[in-house]
Amino acid sequence: MKATDFDEAFDAGEDVGGSLDWSKARRPNDQPRRVNVDFPAWVVEALDKQARHLGVTRQSLIKLWIAERLQ
Repeated sequence: MKATDFDEAFDAGEDVGGSLDWSKARRPNDQPRRVNVDFPAWVVEALDKQARHLGVTRQSLIKLWIAERLQ
């Protein structure tokens, strides 16, 4: 399928998923990178309390909140 045909089908709302090789799909800039951040003890305690309340880890909570804020 030519790219122009693919674009036209996509723009028309057709399902183009069958035309893709999902085994080679990747997300650019989605490689994890480590970042160190220092928080006061009271912030860590509050994060832990909220994480326990939601049933997630502190790291998951921080990543979720930052991602929401950046959207």
